[in-house]
Amino acid sequence: MVRNFAVVLSGTLFTVLAQTPCESLKSLSLPDTSITAAELVPAAPVSNVGNPTAPAAAAQPPMLPAYCRVAAVLKPSSDSHIEMEAWLPASDWNGKFQAVGNGGWAGSINFRMMAAALQEGYATASTDTGHKGGSASFAVGHPEKVFDNAYRAVHEMAVKSKAILATYYGRGPRLSYWNSCSNGGRQGLMEAQRYPEDFDGIIAGASGINRVGISAWFVALAAAIGRDPASFVPAHKAALLNKAVLAACDALDGVKDGLLNNPLICQFDPATLLCRRGDANNCLTAPQVEAVKMAYAPAKKRTGELIYPGMPPGSELGWGFLAGGAPDGRIATFRDVLYQDPKWDWRAFDLDRDTALAEEKAGYLNAINPDLAAFKARGGKLLLYHGWNDSLNSAQNSINYYSSVLAKMGRKQDNWLRLFLAPGMGHCGGGPGPNQFNFLGALERWRESGVAPDQILGSHVTSNRVDMTRPLCPYPQIAVYKGIGSTNDAANFACQ
Repeated sequence: MVRNFAVVLSGTLFTVLAQTPCESLKSLSLPDTSITAAELVPAAPVSNVGNPTAPAAAAQPPMLPAYCRVAAVLKPSSDSHIEMEAWLPASDWNGKFQAVGNGGWAGSINFRMMAAALQEGYATASTDTGHKGGSASFAVGHPEKVFDNAYRAVHEMAVKSKAILATYYGRGPRLSYWNSCSNGGRQGLMEAQRYPEDFDGIIAGASGINRVGISAWFVALAAAIGRDPASFVPAHKAALLNKAVLAACDALDGVKDGLLNNPLICQFDPATLLCRRGDANNCLTAPQVEAVKMAYAPAKKRTGELIYPGMPPGSELGWGFLAGGAPDGRIATFRDVLYQDPKWDWRAFDLDRDTALAEEKAGYLNAINPDLAAFKARGGKLLLYHGWNDSLNSAQNSINYYSSVLAKMGRKQDNWLRLFLAPGMGHCGGGPGPNQFNFLGALERWRESGVAPDQILGSHVTSNRVDMTRPLCPYPQIAVYKGIGSTNDAANFACQ
């Protein structure tokens, strides 16, 4: 039990909150919830997270502070089994809550990002979204589990985590943040759309918001090139293509630095690489040229309605999907969720038929509702980001969603909504461009101090050394070189 003690110092009344012992949270009663563990975890090296018996990786490794670990199973439906963990700082809590999400189809708790949040003084939580393993095979015969994975698990985790916090500390968090990328970005936007009261600020990176559309684009492309193996583009030719794109478009932004600041102005024609005769390592055959054109092109219905945008120029190094074979987890949207058939043949995919049916039967997987009025009305702040070199989810997808919000809610929304595009960054990081950012710090200043992020400093690190910095600018601005000084120094760029 938490006991409050009133203390008067110099005429000011202070309320001292005594924490509930961590272990007593094991008996906490919450709706549809079983607390399976509540234990005080001593400070330990970060490398031991998820594996407490692992040896330290270095003589003085980064440390994780002591925390109260609470594990729970949530059952909002009769077929639900959602595992979650909440980690509560044993001391020096910053008074805030940060939830983190999952990539792909989830299937595991994100201990790595929880550790990062805990190091910043946050109480934190994550969930496996109701199943184990990274595939979507759980969906066959289990519609309630699909609802859990799509949106319900994260909401339930947020509600239960706040209740656990309130019991442990004697008060709930003063602010709650969501911080994640990829499918985690989709989860964050799903929260803003369906449960706007859950979070006060959301960081959503490389958001896979249009799960049906992304899956349709990848499966349609794989089916098309699969009909003619001569169209397969091996990795060394994807590298050749990328080199040609940079040669044609790199200098268009005023700086020849191996990065495309604005790939949308690049009008590269892959036919310029067409082999003169036969096949060779330094050119593309006619079928390969057509495959490349399909990768750049959007998927559209026969009516002309956009299903999903194509990949932007500059992202070619990640185009393993043109090398042939099954389109990995993208099949799952149709095979496991829509058709409930592990033997479904993706090679017979019909773009119009299968996409329309998936939108009808499984459209709840998408987080594309542009009406965020309720989230905005609560004072919520939404920070979107995406890497231009992302080859798993086109950056144009984030632009399209951002534009849809403005079309729905009006052009002037930058007091609560901003999108940042990172030149050269891959999916949620990596790549030759700036790929390390303090998005959380930017969101904190915005939500807590009213200082909107007019730019965010990005860094590229090689061998533990920062070799380039560059400002990220709120879309549609881009970082423009001032004309003097090193192009590796952010100070020599301005957002325009």
